[in-house]
Amino acid sequence: MSELARVRIMGIVNVTPDSFSDGGRFFDHARAIEHGLELFGEGADIVDVGGESTRPGAVPVAGDEELRRVLPVVRELARYGPVSIDTRKPDVARAAVEAGAVVINDVSGRLGPVAAELGVGWVVMHAKGDPQTMQHNPTYHDVVTEVRDWLAARLREARELGIDDVWLDPGLGFGKTLEHNLALLANLEAIVALGAPVLVGASRKSMLATLSRREATLPPAEREEQSLAAAIWAFEHGAQVVRVHRVRPVRQFLTLRGAMEEARRQWP
Repeated sequence: MSELARVRIMGIVNVTPDSFSDGGRFFDHARAIEHGLELFGEGADIVDVGGESTRPGAVPVAGDEELRRVLPVVRELARYGPVSIDTRKPDVARAAVEAGAVVINDVSGRLGPVAAELGVGWVVMHAKGDPQTMQHNPTYHDVVTEVRDWLAARLREARELGIDDVWLDPGLGFGKTLEHNLALLANLEAIVALGAPVLVGASRKSMLATLSRREATLPPAEREEQSLAAAIWAFEHGAQVVRVHRVRPVRQFLTLRGAMEEARRQWP
């Protein structure tokens, strides 16, 4: 059975000074580890550790610096639960897996062969361009069809490579406008229909502030209600994984939903 046969929550640990939401808060190894343990304690099924910001306009990080940031954190957190490594670099992915990571969270969409080589899961995300250019007027003829078809091709690649666990991420905010993001969320079933678990990462993104009409006054850390609403929408439309900064509200939602579904099954 796939590791993702049920809905799951991926908690985020950014070991960076410049991530859009919490850059610098967990740049220290001890604080990053502490935060990861808190996420596990709140009910995260997996904790995603990243050492390079991929926010729009972010400057690339050298491989040795990225390794310095993430390896101690991955190594320690892997003692307590499943860990994924959020990276675009093959060498970082290999070192993180050696340190205990069991999934490669791949913004580049090019690390399938590395995941197959190492025998670990692969999150393959659609992104148009790189972090420095991706929000410079992204255009599509039909964003849902184009993203779906690209992910379908990566899924075929994964199956040819023999990767057991493949997670498909439509890449909200990665080379997409607000309208593109909404189209993908509104038609999430088109990606779910490909037959692999779908991961949605909407947590704290600027589109949530825009939709709540508070873009200028609502900083990322205060977008939790909107993030929860996006996670609920994703689960209700077939996603099996959400990637979030705060785990507890999403875990509470899943617990309550499970209780209500069980009660409905038992009703005469």
